[in-house]
Amino acid sequence: MEINTHNAEILLSAANKSHYPQDDIPEIALAGRSNVGKSSFINTLLNRKNLARTSGKPGKTQLLNFFNIDDKLRFVDVPGYGYAKVSKTERAKWGKMIEEYLTSRENLRAVVSLVDLRHDPSADDVQMYEFLKYYEIPVILVATKADKIPRGKWNKHESAIKKKLNFDPNDDFILFSSVDKTGMEASWNSILDKVAEK
Repeated sequence: MEINTHNAEILLSAANKSHYPQDDIPEIALAGRSNVGKSSFINTLLNRKNLARTSGKPGKTQLLNFFNIDDKLRFVDVPGYGYAKVSKTERAKWGKMIEEYLTSRENLRAVVSLVDLRHDPSADDVQMYEFLKYYEIPVILVATKADKIPRGKWNKHESAIKKKLNFDPNDDFILFSSVDKTGMEASWNSILDKVAEK
C-alpha cells in the first residue's frame, strides 16, 4: 500500500461507538502514557509539525482522535493513561472508552504501544501490554525518546523493557526518536505489514 502522508488530517474525535467512522478503512491505534511522546510520534510519521497537538499538559487527549491518512488508513490516538491529576471517575471513563474501542472495533489492525526507552515500563504500561495480548490484538511496541540515551546503552534499556513486559518475541520492537527520526521507517514498515495482514 502506498500512502501519501501529505494527505493527512484530523477527521473527528469520538467518545463512544456511535461516533466512530462507519466504513472499512483500516485503523492503527496508538496507546501510551500521557507524556510518552504519542503526538510527536504521529507528527513525525506524518511529516507534520503539529497535526497531533503536543501539549505541555499531559492528559489533554480525552477522546479518541481519528486521523485520516490519504483515505487509506487511520491513526486513532487513544487518551494517554497514568496521569495522576485526572480524577478516578474520569480515568475509569477513559478506561471504558478505550476498552470498548480496542475490543469491539473491526477496523482495528494493530496497536502501537508506546513506552519511554529511558524508564522501566510502568504498571499501566504492563497492564496495557497484557490487555492487548489477552485479547490477541497485534502489538507494535515502540520505545520513544531514543535520542535521550547514548546508543551504546540502547540494548540494556531494551532488555529491561522486554523483561518487565514479559515481551513476546513475535511482536515488533522499535526504537524511536522524533528528534532524529530513528525508527521512522521501521515504524511505517511494521504498520503497513499489519494493515496488509488481514
